[in-house]
Amino acid sequence: MTGTALSEDTSTLVSTQWLAEHLKMPDLRLIDASWYLPDMGRDPKAEYAEAHIPGARFFDIDEISDQRSDLPHMVPPVEKFMSRMRAMGIGDGHQVVVYDGMGLFSAARVWWLFRLMGKTDVAVLDGGLPKWRAEGHPVTDADPVIRDRHMTVTRQNQLVRDVTEVARAAKLGDHSIIDARAPGRFKGEVPEPREGLRSGHIPGSRNVFFRDLLNGDGTMKAPDDLRTVFEAAGVDLGKPAITTCGSGVTAAVLSLALERIGKSDHSLYDGSWSEWGMYADLPIATGEA
Repeated sequence: MTGTALSEDTSTLVSTQWLAEHLKMPDLRLIDASWYLPDMGRDPKAEYAEAHIPGARFFDIDEISDQRSDLPHMVPPVEKFMSRMRAMGIGDGHQVVVYDGMGLFSAARVWWLFRLMGKTDVAVLDGGLPKWRAEGHPVTDADPVIRDRHMTVTRQNQLVRDVTEVARAAKLGDHSIIDARAPGRFKGEVPEPREGLRSGHIPGSRNVFFRDLLNGDGTMKAPDDLRTVFEAAGVDLGKPAITTCGSGVTAAVLSLALERIGKSDHSLYDGSWSEWGMYADLPIATGEA
């Protein structure tokens, strides 16, 4: 299901106009994937309860994760993902649209998670809830009507990387490792928000701050402009890419941008700096890439 323009590609991004026109489509399933860093002082569940796009279900990124891991919101087991989606009434044959309360921040993580589970009929709402509300589209505090729907999952293991694979890639230099964190964190000039982590970046990685991929209204830049941002940061787009960040959330914004420019050979380092920065035996670099 693809729109007439690239901006309406229902496997990557859809506009607020597209969503307004398709809001009552029977097989549309909306997800509010809002998630915030602790220092943002926002409660995504409370905000969802107060106002969300009609029909949207709340996706708890911290709960729908691997609770056995000490690392934050790691990929959940397949069975857990399937059971949570069934309870949310999301399954096979649905067009999923994910949004968040920042514009384009955490929604990309859930988009990537669906892709990891083999689901391609999933898109991010460009500009998210802020753009939707700014344009005067409806919101509600009503809970959606949920009906069970079976979901078939085929995990795409090539879309995720663990610390051993990333360490090997960094040593061999055969991948472009791209870090979505703010420049100060990448360079090691400011402390990490999570206590106990070293400061710096994976040796050989390049810094593309996720916000540099967005316009002022929180929408994603056009594909040609996205490519320019990656190339200006020294990213070799000829190599397979591994995206990383603080805890695997904004790395997915990079993954979405790579998909938008037609680059499909990308994967995400799920542990990201929460894992790499924790282990003293892993090398780190500071300063410019």
